[in-house]
Amino acid sequence: MNTQSIQNRATQPLFSRPVQRVSARFHAWFENRLPLADHVTLTQRTVYILPTRPGLMLGTTLLTLLVASINYQLSLGYLLTFLLAGSALVGMHVCHGTLRGLAMNLIPPGAQHAGATALFDVKFTNSRQSTRYGIGLRILKPQDAAGQPGKRGRAPHWAWTDVPAQGSSVLQVAFTPALRGLHRLPTLTAETRFPLGTFRVWTVWRPAAHIMVYPAPEMNPPPLPAGEPLSGGTASAARAHRSGEFDGVRAYRRGDDLKRVVWKKAAKADGQGLVVRDTQQAQRHELWLDLAQAGAAGMEQKLSRLCAWVLQADQQGLDYGLRLPAVDIPPGSGEVHKRHCLEALALC
Repeated sequence: MNTQSIQNRATQPLFSRPVQRVSARFHAWFENRLPLADHVTLTQRTVYILPTRPGLMLGTTLLTLLVASINYQLSLGYLLTFLLAGSALVGMHVCHGTLRGLAMNLIPPGAQHAGATALFDVKFTNSRQSTRYGIGLRILKPQDAAGQPGKRGRAPHWAWTDVPAQGSSVLQVAFTPALRGLHRLPTLTAETRFPLGTFRVWTVWRPAAHIMVYPAPEMNPPPLPAGEPLSGGTASAARAHRSGEFDGVRAYRRGDDLKRVVWKKAAKADGQGLVVRDTQQAQRHELWLDLAQAGAAGMEQKLSRLCAWVLQADQQGLDYGLRLPAVDIPPGSGEVHKRHCLEALALC
């Protein structure tokens, strides 16, 4: 039994690899012919139709009924055959019209970290005065859904909706980007088998939007590096706690801005009172997150550690700068500064 399974595994690639190569080349050629657009209205040129397996079985059954009716001269057989054939033709027309004329609009997604699930919305708009039923949407390729271009991932899930008459409906698509950087959104496919399920009508859509993928932050990063003294300052004024909290704090005074309260230290104060950042001392040093200080691991591990430091410094409300081989971002704070640093790490 084990020998047979080993032989099957050894002989299977001989037949499957050529088929997979031809299929991959065909899909690549077909997708390259499609235009890039974040808004598309489906027409007869962009909607395709083929019978499903139940549809092929129905066709075989109708052919058998027709041959039997001819041989035995059955009038009721003719009636049943052409009644079923007419119903199938009407179902084909309705199925094709469910997608034809439908408008799809992509809502660009926000930035995500590598390995996290990225979500983006697609809005379906129906200008017709009748409801469109049973419309599904998913990512075309399973490897795109898994975020691993060289490996086959799990089959992506379908998201289904009904688009009301002269209304709209929104579907949400999820995929997991595994690599950092700026990536184009994966190719999508929409389909319907309404009303009889004997025909499959589908379309393929290549969005033009991109998604920024930040490095995955390190789970348990070391403390923030020590601050560097400003020009003209002393090294002692630039001293930083190894726990990630800088010197330059004092006891809370009435009238101090609550934004300057170090809540993390307040939680560990054990009833000793609140402390706030001393801006006069904080101005004597600055925090630089340098790639050279991120350890001796590989490049991706270093970027992951820098990403965790950026998030940690932003959470503590510190001013920090970022040093990379190709760019130096001066110290700053806030959401815009954090996004600027994370984008630089993603594109490094």
